[in-house]
Amino acid sequence: MAVPSAAIQPRSSIFSRILSRWSESRNALGFGFMLPAAALLLVFLTYPLGLGVWLGFTDARIGRPGIFIGIENYEYLWSDAVFWLSVFNTLLYTISASILKFALGLWLALLLNQNLPFKSFFRAIVLLPWVVPTVLSAIAFWWIYDSQFSILSWALQQMGLIDHRINFLGDPENARASVIAANVWRGIPFVAITLLAGLQTIPQSLYEAATLDGASRWQLFRYVTLPLLTPIIAITMTFSVLFTFTDFQLIYVLTRGGPVNATHLMATLSFQRGISGGQLGEGAAIAVAMIPFLLAAILFSYFGLQRRKWQQGGGD
Repeated sequence: MAVPSAAIQPRSSIFSRILSRWSESRNALGFGFMLPAAALLLVFLTYPLGLGVWLGFTDARIGRPGIFIGIENYEYLWSDAVFWLSVFNTLLYTISASILKFALGLWLALLLNQNLPFKSFFRAIVLLPWVVPTVLSAIAFWWIYDSQFSILSWALQQMGLIDHRINFLGDPENARASVIAANVWRGIPFVAITLLAGLQTIPQSLYEAATLDGASRWQLFRYVTLPLLTPIIAITMTFSVLFTFTDFQLIYVLTRGGPVNATHLMATLSFQRGISGGQLGEGAAIAVAMIPFLLAAILFSYFGLQRRKWQQGGGD
């Protein structure tokens, strides 16, 4: 009885054919390119996140693994006034700074999109606050806000606007405004350059057609620029909110949460309780409590800022 040639075909040949078909598939090729990034995310993001969630349900301390205690850490935080103050500070810090960064960044992007002399030079200068390391920026602001040697207080005194030096970081309200101003200064370049890149993609023919129809500058912005820029705004502000909400270095260097916990964010409080205080479980619980707020920001961007009708310039 004759045996079909396919039945006696070497396995290596069959394997090579399968591998060849797999390599020619676009989906398989994309999966192959994503695999290294997925592995890095699994090792450096998923595992730490899972470990943090687990530690939040334990009484772990530095040097002691701890045991499972359920939601006791969260029950304690629910009645902790300092934790709720940090939540308020984080929301105030994030909302205020994000609104200011968006408004000033959009204005700066529109300005840099004009035909200005030395346009490339100014675009490079705008990036400086973003590329300078956060700690160095915070140290610079620490000197600017110094109660004795503040250049701001000196300048205002020389102009006759104040008669005594301002305690920027020693007064709770001044400290909140000061750290927000420092974050806005650092974050504006990211928003401005990203939105500028979006403005560069809008065809000039649309502006020319709208101008021929008698559109004003505001109508050009409202019905041409804003709808076409909305997807970029959504992505940019999502990242801006995430960066601001999880800010740690700027606050830690400037105030370390003071005075009287007035500038403690959830990130700095988590570090203080978990690392400085040695209560790893409680610090992890505070960090995990940030996740719902971050998810809310992402969902708002996805379902709110990217609405199809708004992108087309209409209402919902």
